[in-house]
Amino acid sequence: MTYAPLPEDLKQAKPASNITSRANQAVYTQLDFSDRKSFDNASRGFIATLSPMTIAHDRAKRPAYDLETSDFLTAEAPDTVNPSLWRQAQLNAQHHGLYEVVEGIYQIRSFDIANMTLIKGNTGWIIVDPLTSSETSRAGLKLANEQLGERPVVAVIHTHSHADHFAGVLGVVDQKDVETGKIAVIAPIDYVQECLAENVLAGNAMSRRATYMYGNLLQPSPTSFVTTGLGAALSMGTTGFVIPNDIISKTGETRTIDGIEIVFQMTMGTEAPAEMVFYFPQFKALCMSEITSHHLHNVYTPRGAQVRDALAWAAQINESIELFGGDLEVQFASHHWPTWGRDAAVDYMKKQRDLYKYIHDQTLRMANHGYTKEEIAELVTLPDSLGKEFYNRGYYGTVHHNTRAVYVKYLGFFDGNPAHLYQLPPVEAGKRYLDFMGGSDAVVARAQDYFARGDYRFVAEVLNHVVMAEPEHIAGRALLADTLEQMGYQSESAPWRNFYLCGAFELREGLPSGSRFEATESMAQAMPLENLFQTLAVRLNSDKVDGLVLHINLAFTDAEHQLLTIENSVLHAFPGKSHAQATATMTISGLDFKRLMLRLADAPQLMGSGALAIDGDIGALAQLGGLFDQFERRFPIMTPRPERR
Repeated sequence: MTYAPLPEDLKQAKPASNITSRANQAVYTQLDFSDRKSFDNASRGFIATLSPMTIAHDRAKRPAYDLETSDFLTAEAPDTVNPSLWRQAQLNAQHHGLYEVVEGIYQIRSFDIANMTLIKGNTGWIIVDPLTSSETSRAGLKLANEQLGERPVVAVIHTHSHADHFAGVLGVVDQKDVETGKIAVIAPIDYVQECLAENVLAGNAMSRRATYMYGNLLQPSPTSFVTTGLGAALSMGTTGFVIPNDIISKTGETRTIDGIEIVFQMTMGTEAPAEMVFYFPQFKALCMSEITSHHLHNVYTPRGAQVRDALAWAAQINESIELFGGDLEVQFASHHWPTWGRDAAVDYMKKQRDLYKYIHDQTLRMANHGYTKEEIAELVTLPDSLGKEFYNRGYYGTVHHNTRAVYVKYLGFFDGNPAHLYQLPPVEAGKRYLDFMGGSDAVVARAQDYFARGDYRFVAEVLNHVVMAEPEHIAGRALLADTLEQMGYQSESAPWRNFYLCGAFELREGLPSGSRFEATESMAQAMPLENLFQTLAVRLNSDKVDGLVLHINLAFTDAEHQLLTIENSVLHAFPGKSHAQATATMTISGLDFKRLMLRLADAPQLMGSGALAIDGDIGALAQLGGLFDQFERRFPIMTPRPERR
């Protein structure tokens, strides 16, 4: 649903209210801002960086990455930013470039939301986590070669199945070199499946929510975007994917690559469904992937993902301590800065371990007393021994939403109260609330009083009913935007701040323009057929196939034959099977079939080149393409969605 932007005078960012200013000033009394240890570690080992800190996009006029717009972070924290989050923003944005961890291990930091690590082998580079975009990983490798001597890439290690750790891979390797085995690409077991499950099956919804979580719609400023918490900013360049040619499947496996020994530990089902950490004995260096970082991470990530296992997370950190803690001299990770010295590193890891276990244990303690997830989120706070460590602060995850995640993992969304079992959807609830409370004008008038008191959480809840029922109610929409803005100003969590401020932006400016999802050639080449069929099943429009029965034999020229069926409004693919009375038989390569279904090629083109032959009902094939939804990338979040099934 589209709606008009607010009038110009209502669209402008507002200053911090007196209540917000006082809340942010109070943070200075809660934490020791004289502690500069993080700044010392973040700057240690600096070699060089880019100037200006802007990385061009390969195909667009806008940059793939730009930190020049974050110069305002050199000032003191303004009233419009939580000073603890401002400190984290400074640590992320002001420490960018090439750094030495120890002699032979180097990191590219703040060229993206994640770090890219380079290990110097006998002849070349072993690269760990080549960032989100080809442009940023390529720029990082170029800087390392210029400063440390040019070396070929001999291997890539993907620590886990999140895009900021693999999608820039084609900036540092050629796909053919991976396919031939010239370059090793190492990943944990289930990596391919989990990459595609998270980033493709629910990818459109997740990417839309990610625009809020990472502040992609916001311009950097003291009243808008300041950081992601996890890193300075997310790059917005060209992404790619390659299939690994070496899989790690169990703890204790080792590899010796270009003279460098690596000992692996599996940490599956923790921060990512497929993840691993590893130790370099000759450097006495432990890479903790994203299992530890200098903040509280997300047990549930607001962009949307599977709820993570806080208990397993704590257990895997403990296993790392037991396996490697006796020998390590430096611990580094795929985000933020290292921790040097055995005692400091082990103490840090123990407190990160206890952070997740405390949240897990106390959530279930309160749940077993009968408290709901919303009540538990208000009740659980960290003890000072954990909560006053800057590396445990909620710059990314929060105790509040992580406790709710633990509850949902064990007990689901339902709290046992039957009044919550069959609730109305937002638009219908909004209409009834407005009618019950005397109409939208009356609700907005009362909300003004609560806004003046600083009761922003309640104002947001009430005004959401107004906007869902009447998105063109200007006063209600404007006040909700102002309310979310104040909540963003107070947030210590960067994702919370970004969500609030993106919500305010959308309410003020209207739904941002966007395009439909478009696949890439690298996606077609890398995606296994099994995952393609899963994707097609998710896109199948049930209304269009109601009562339809299709049996299509797929005679792949380079892969096992498959039977594609649509029946009962469900799509299935059956490997190694065929139908004696198929609607049609397609003879085609697996790659061209993927290209066809991802709209990278069309049937007449493939038939004309001899890449596709069809036996049977050609019309059924023509019909097939129209059965699948094309997802709008920028669907509304703050206002009603279009009515449809």
